[in-house]
Amino acid sequence: MVQVTFTLNEVLATIALFAWVLFVSLFLTRKIYEKMVAKGVEHHVAVYYNRKIIHILAGGLVAILVPYVLNNLLLVTVLVAVLAVGNYIPHKRGKLYHWYQVEENMFEVHFIIMWGLIMGLGFLLGDLRIGILPILFMSIGDGVTGLVRNVLYRRRTKSWWGNLAMALFCVPTGFMTLGTAGAVSGAIASVVEKFEFGKVDDNITVPLVSFLTIQGMLYLL
Repeated sequence: MVQVTFTLNEVLATIALFAWVLFVSLFLTRKIYEKMVAKGVEHHVAVYYNRKIIHILAGGLVAILVPYVLNNLLLVTVLVAVLAVGNYIPHKRGKLYHWYQVEENMFEVHFIIMWGLIMGLGFLLGDLRIGILPILFMSIGDGVTGLVRNVLYRRRTKSWWGNLAMALFCVPTGFMTLGTAGAVSGAIASVVEKFEFGKVDDNITVPLVSFLTIQGMLYLL
């Protein structure tokens, strides 16, 4: 049963998580961008690094903290809605946060929405591990993938080297969290990340396929 009431501590925790995400996305990564560009790093390379840093420090870390500080889906929903709208508006107005947003796509908005959807399913099913694990694949797993690719190719591209790095995180993390079901899900997520289908990017496919795989494996096992 989903809890609809919340405590003052949960409200404060939600505010703290929100503040952390703002710090990472609006301050920390902006400073990182400025330092990288000042050292001669190309704009698009610095932006891609920042997107993956946000994946890990905002998406991944917050997902890990949620079960320790929140028992309320409503607060999570509000947090996600505010962040999604806050990242959509710059695209709508044509005034991007240039240090991590790009004109070509709104994949960071996809990331936030899927984060909220999968986390919400974890709440509704009564087992946050089922929600958090796909989010970790999407945030930290894909973040590691992107960092490896950026080091190797200095641009946004798909490479099996990145997927191998992702698997080295996702498979053991999945096993430690949900046993065989988690490990299989991590392996599949690491392959699925390689492919995009138009505007359906890996921020949609990775958590969705991971979640469905976990559900199927838990049913079979």
